[in-house]
Amino acid sequence: MMLEDIIYEAISSSINCHYLDATGDGRHFEVVVVSEVFLDKTKIERHKIIYKALGNKMKDEIHALSMKLYTIKEWEDTNG
Repeated sequence: MMLEDIIYEAISSSINCHYLDATGDGRHFEVVVVSEVFLDKTKIERHKIIYKALGNKMKDEIHALSMKLYTIKEWEDTNG
């Protein structure tokens, strides 16, 4: 299983996602997560939710992670 799949599974099993995408090159990764769990959360609070979902993978396996985190309304406003 590729690390992108592991990231996807870790997040999707911890957070109810409206949309989730995980991509990467083996060391550097990007996730796009759309979830109502982010409603009324600051950017830092949203990042902490993802870090918690990934647990030790952030220390052991993932060198860098870029995150784009949206509520459903923010996602719709951004993507038309």
